[in-house]
Amino acid sequence: MSPASEEIPVPTIDVNGTPVHYTAQGNGPGLLFVHGTAADGETNWGHLREHFTERHTVITPDYSGSGKTPLHADDLSLDELVDQVIGAARAVTDQPFDIVGFSLGAVVSAAAAAKYPEMVRRLVVINGWARNDDPRQQLAVDLWRRLPDIDAEAFAAYSALLIFSPPFLAGFGSDGVKATVAGITAEIGTLRQIELDHRVDISALLPAIGARTLVVGSTRDQLIPVEHSREIHQAIEGSEYAELESGHMVVFEKTAELVQLVTEFLDRD
Repeated sequence: MSPASEEIPVPTIDVNGTPVHYTAQGNGPGLLFVHGTAADGETNWGHLREHFTERHTVITPDYSGSGKTPLHADDLSLDELVDQVIGAARAVTDQPFDIVGFSLGAVVSAAAAAKYPEMVRRLVVINGWARNDDPRQQLAVDLWRRLPDIDAEAFAAYSALLIFSPPFLAGFGSDGVKATVAGITAEIGTLRQIELDHRVDISALLPAIGARTLVVGSTRDQLIPVEHSREIHQAIEGSEYAELESGHMVVFEKTAELVQLVTEFLDRD
């Protein structure tokens, strides 16, 4: 099975009874991009995929509750999502591959690197976290989960405040902010993912990661404060670390800078 194909025709792979949707584009070794909460492979990564497809086969799965991949249970588990994204990658290539994960996708990616060390060559962890006992983060995520049951508009407004830095959000202008908030909805998959955000803890897994790793934190992140990225860096022996001045949605706020960081990291032997 070759990792170097222009388009992979099969859109789903069955992983433990769940049809996991994915796309694969480009040429070269596998590069798996894992999205975050309330997103999917296209919304998080579609705008920057082209920067990597010339030298990599870029694989963008949707894990359960996102995009075209359904939920199959009342709760999500970390192992479930790990197996889904690994399954998508293995549907495309039988060779070791690199992983780039953002937010909850960063947590899933780090866990995948610990669980499947023979499959993961290099790892990029963007705005992730290791533990679930930070009181401030618990407060933020708990409110994020409860708001949809109380006021959908408040959930949307709170989400925008959490995920974007103040100057970036203000830069949309009044009409742009209203349009952004109007586009944020609380689907059932999003709620299940937020619940997983609240309880997931990978602190015991991080020392087992042997893949060469880059950790990226965002200094104006109000959802996952940058201290969590620094902790991940400290816990993964030999990892590299970089910070960008951005809110949580660094994939949009600092796209060019993030692409440069990831590209330079992947281009080094």
